[in-house]
Amino acid sequence: MRALIALIPIAFILSACTQTLDRAVSAKEAENASVAGYGEIRSYLDVRPDEAPRNTLDWAPATKRNRLDALMISGGGAGGAFSVGVLSAWSAKKSRPQFDVVTGVSTGALIAPFAFLGSAYDDTLIHLYTSGIAEDLVRSKRAGGLFGQSLLRADPLRRMIERSITPAILQQVAAEHRKGRRLLILTTNLDTQRAVVWNMGVIANSGRPDALRLFQDVMVASSSIPGVYPAVMIEVESQGRHFKEMHSDGGSASPVLTIPQFLLTSSTRLAAKRQSVDFYVITNNALMPEYVITPDKTLSVITRAYSIFVKSQTQSALTALYNYSKLTNARFHLASIDVQVPYSMRDPFNTNYMRAVFNLGYAELSAGTLWRNRPVFR
Repeated sequence: MRALIALIPIAFILSACTQTLDRAVSAKEAENASVAGYGEIRSYLDVRPDEAPRNTLDWAPATKRNRLDALMISGGGAGGAFSVGVLSAWSAKKSRPQFDVVTGVSTGALIAPFAFLGSAYDDTLIHLYTSGIAEDLVRSKRAGGLFGQSLLRADPLRRMIERSITPAILQQVAAEHRKGRRLLILTTNLDTQRAVVWNMGVIANSGRPDALRLFQDVMVASSSIPGVYPAVMIEVESQGRHFKEMHSDGGSASPVLTIPQFLLTSSTRLAAKRQSVDFYVITNNALMPEYVITPDKTLSVITRAYSIFVKSQTQSALTALYNYSKLTNARFHLASIDVQVPYSMRDPFNTNYMRAVFNLGYAELSAGTLWRNRPVFR
């Protein structure tokens, strides 16, 4: 959320909408689009029952256990270091489950593949979030400023993801997918205003020569703060016509990828044959009110108001998942940053801040004080 706040001025810039042939010519064409050659690799967070993927074998978790463990990692920019601390301490205690489902949004999308593959990749995440290399993400300004394509160039973010997500990682994700485990990442289609859920295991397991590039594109898109980083253009087709979709930060649509919205109001179990279901949610933000004196300046007021909006959106998503867990007898576990850690928007990927929230997550998991069994916002 903290890094996301930096995009606020963009929302107030008026721009003309020019239709070009490399984009969908109508809402219907956009809604019917798919990535050619991949089958059902994506769905929607607001999916209707009639829109749900027909190939449920690739979507439903199919591990041979009588229980289901799902890990959901939220957005939160530099706050993602909190999740890394939690995961590292969990590994050290040797109590970390092998999750049947892992989901990620924004910074959570950067963490999710490594959390999915297990404790062997803790050191990779620690390096990404505490070594100081994340500070490079805000050092490449783009010409044009507020009136250009984006405030920052995508090159540092893409290079980070391309160095981390290698052909070997893709093969390992594919192997775990074949075992019945599921890795899901959220982006936002800016044209259709829908949250797109990507089945990363299906992409990895497709065997297509461009699978690695698509996998990386989805991760870049999910973590690209709108206006701050350029959106990612993904080629799709509809009734034989090829065009591009504009995808950006999944956190624009939802701060955490839980389960399809139509299920949240249903008593249907996510995994009907499992007697034991555990939802683990790591929120890389503070959910309680954080007091600061807000300068009486336009940008400061807008930024502060947007931070309140994102916090409220996160609280609503967590409340919905909690209520669903009560309806279906699933267990709910929530971790969030529960102390006010000094932070400056002028330095959104400050290494000291990231190390502080990493240490917080690590210490609270180690002490057994991390998880809450219901949403607590104060």
